[in-house]
Amino acid sequence: MILALNAWWGLATAAGAALAYALLALATPRLGSGTIRGLLLAAWLLHALTLAEGLLGTPPRFGFAPALSMTVWLVLTVYAIESRLLPQLRAHWALAGMGSAVVILSLVFPGTSYHVIASPWLPLHWALGIASYGLFAAAVVHGWLMTRAERAIRLATQSNAGVPLLTLERLTFRFVEAGFVLLSATLLVGWLFAETLHGPGLAWKWNHKTVFSVLAWLVFAGLLAGRARLGWRGLKAIRVLYLGAGLLLLGYAGSSFVIEVILRRT
Repeated sequence: MILALNAWWGLATAAGAALAYALLALATPRLGSGTIRGLLLAAWLLHALTLAEGLLGTPPRFGFAPALSMTVWLVLTVYAIESRLLPQLRAHWALAGMGSAVVILSLVFPGTSYHVIASPWLPLHWALGIASYGLFAAAVVHGWLMTRAERAIRLATQSNAGVPLLTLERLTFRFVEAGFVLLSATLLVGWLFAETLHGPGLAWKWNHKTVFSVLAWLVFAGLLAGRARLGWRGLKAIRVLYLGAGLLLLGYAGSSFVIEVILRRT
C-alpha cells in the first residue's frame, strides 16, 4: 500500500515530515526555541506537501488515515498561530508525536482512489467536514491542557500548560463554537444537496456515518447549551467534549477504518 503513492517525492516528504516531528517530540527538552520553531515549520511544510500529493494526485486518494493526518495538520496550524500570540503555550511535543504517527499511518493506509467525483461541490463538502474535525480536535487538545492545569491547581503544583486556566477554557470553547458552525454547515449541505454531491439515486441516507455525525452534533449542541444555560465548566464540560469528539471520529474515520482495513472494501 505504501507503493500506492503517486510520486517518489510523496514518500520523501512523508518520511521527512515524520522524522522532523519525531525529533521534535523526543528532543524538545534539549532544543532551543529557535530550533523548535524551525523543526516545527519544516515538519508542517513537509506534512502539507504530503497531503497535497494524496489529494491532488492522479487519481486523488482519501480515507480514514489521510483524514486523521489532515486533522492533525490543521491542529498544528492553529497551534502555530496561537504560539505567536501566546508564546507560553507548550504543547508542541505532544502534537509533534501525533503528527509523526498520522503521517506514518497515512503511508501505510493511503486511502481509496477517486477516479470520478460526482460533483465539483463534493470537495467543498469534504473541506467543511475536515475543517470541523480540525477545530474540534484543537478543542480536545486545549481541553486536555485545561484538565492538566486544573489538576495542577488542585495539587498546588506548577502547570505545564504555560497558559492560565481561564484562557485555556475560553480558547477551548471558541474552537467548539467554530467547529459546531462548520459541522452544522457540513450536515446541512449533505442533507440539501445529497444527490447533487454524490450522484443520482444517492440521496440522504441514515447510514453509520450519518448517525454518528448527527449524534455528535447533538452532543456539541448540548454542550454549548449547557455552558450557556447551566454554566457547565471544568471536568463535566470536558467529558461531554470528549464524547462528542469520539462520536465525530467514529462518523468518518472510524467507519472508514472498518470499511478499508477490516472489511477491505473501497
